[in-house]
Amino acid sequence: MAADEVKRREQFVLVDEQKVAYTLVEHAVDRAHRHNTKTAVIVLGGPGSGKSVLALSLLGDLSRKGREVMHATGSSAFTQTLRKIVVGSRSARSQKIFQYFNSFIGLEPNSLDVVICDEAHRIRETSVNRFTKAEKRAKARPQVDELIGIARVPVFLLDEHQVVRPGEMGTEAEIRAAAERAGCRVEVVRLAGQYRCGGSEFYEQWVLRLLGLDPRPPIRWSELTGTARDETYRVAALPSPTALEGWLLAKAEGTSETARLAAGYRWRWSDPVTDDGGRRLVDDVVIGGWSRPWNAKPEKAVPDVPPSHFWASDNRGFGQVGCIYTAQGFEYDWSGVIMGPDLVRRGAAWLADRSSSHDGPVRKAGDDEFPALVRNTYKVLLTRGMKGTAVFSTDPQTQAFLEEMCR
Repeated sequence: MAADEVKRREQFVLVDEQKVAYTLVEHAVDRAHRHNTKTAVIVLGGPGSGKSVLALSLLGDLSRKGREVMHATGSSAFTQTLRKIVVGSRSARSQKIFQYFNSFIGLEPNSLDVVICDEAHRIRETSVNRFTKAEKRAKARPQVDELIGIARVPVFLLDEHQVVRPGEMGTEAEIRAAAERAGCRVEVVRLAGQYRCGGSEFYEQWVLRLLGLDPRPPIRWSELTGTARDETYRVAALPSPTALEGWLLAKAEGTSETARLAAGYRWRWSDPVTDDGGRRLVDDVVIGGWSRPWNAKPEKAVPDVPPSHFWASDNRGFGQVGCIYTAQGFEYDWSGVIMGPDLVRRGAAWLADRSSSHDGPVRKAGDDEFPALVRNTYKVLLTRGMKGTAVFSTDPQTQAFLEEMCR
């Protein structure tokens, strides 16, 4: 049974606001069955606040109780990894409980008791894409309306600072408005805990201030004293990508700990090439005499290289540079981040440079939207590490600023 597959892999203990959110969903499901009601639950939380732990706990427990429940995301990498790691490949039925946001076009209203929308900040305007068949296109509605319509209790877990592409519409305001239009009761829970970044919510605050996503000015890491700074979390600004890679190797070597190097979308992403040495990735990320390839592209297999979906979870991912779309939603022990000239520090302000971005959809964003998307990208990349994060910028002025803030 799908619930058993999930439950056997659960090692989660819910705490604090996670318990509040869990109980809200439970009560909403019971109320729906007793009184034919419909409730949308919105769970807000930063990186590592336990949103996905809550999602999987709900999925396993509600399924085991006989409820019709599905998990959905807007990320192919995230969904494929959940299918592989949580339920393995043994059960086709179990695999089907993990779907995508665009999987529900034209389905009957309230077909499910619960749909758990993880990484809901990635909800898009519509589920239609170039692969959508004509008969489904005619039935398509706004994606958030489809997700609310499919279940008596739609659950949305999101972090508004992780919107990184134009057209992503998963905000509290958008979801609340759509739910109220549908006659849904709305419940909101904010997760205040921090289970990534060494358990330090103060590191996330430091990143938000660093990037200007918090109204307070940036602050040196060393100035967060006493209980405000997690003495076990490591923060560093290193002088080169070679030093960054060496730092990651030193932290993970001889241990079971994971380390990954990711970068902003500053460099082009080539298809793999075939030469006398066989099929291989191209070293697109070039900084001086140092070069590395991006992670593999979806559907472009390369021998001894993990598929893009599994870059963050497969040990062979070290040695490739992860992009935002393969890093988002995942965590690893030690994180290295390369900042390119798409976001630079000048005086007391950050400047986003459209001409330095190789992310096609983001480059087409409006003048107000583009800088926010780039800053959110680096916010996501800087909050993947559970034990420490090191950063390097290709821009000398930005690097000097980072070195000062990491002191």
